Amino acid sequence: MAIKADVQLDAKGLACPMPIVRTKKAMNDLTEGQVLEVFATDKGSKADLAAWSKTVGHQYIGTTEEGDVLIHYIRKCNPDTSEAVEKTFEQTISNEEIMGENRVVLDVREAAEYAFGHVPGAISMPIGELEARMKELDMDHEIYVICRTGTRSDMAAQTLSNAGYTKVYNVLPGMTGWTGELETSIK
Repeated sequence: MAIKADVQLDAKGLACPMPIVRTKKAMNDLTEGQVLEVFATDKGSKADLAAWSKTVGHQYIGTTEEGDVLIHYIRKCNPDTSEAVEKTFEQTISNEEIMGENRVVLDVREAAEYAFGHVPGAISMPIGELEARMKELDMDHEIYVICRTGTRSDMAAQTLSNAGYTKVYNVLPGMTGWTGELETSIK
């Protein structure tokens, strides 16, 4: 699966702290939820960008390597809302309750987030594609919607419910609390 990012940043040949400085500037131009792809050759950039992302409230998704180039993926989050989640969809289920079952798990995170680790067998349908693709889902099956923290999955569960899907559950706390097996789909 090719990983799709909204914006690319070339930080190749730059040494610390320049990859972070450039990343910070690029993130300021993104809107919440967009993914930045950073190309860097500084081996320390992996730890640096992961730590910086956590500190400022963005999601460090992961890194791939192509030769000497590290390709980092960072999702812009609003630190004021990313952890203080308002959950409004009534039907919820815990991570533990969906482990090991043969269930329809719908992962509404971005494709890059899904590629770096998802519930085995989960269907990837980023929330931005949900309305156009929801007909791919069987209305007669229970659908367990998951994202990173429960925010996007809450919105997706509401969207499905409003479209007539009655067996929909928001999985909480989402992938941030997932302790089960993970599949990856990185090329």
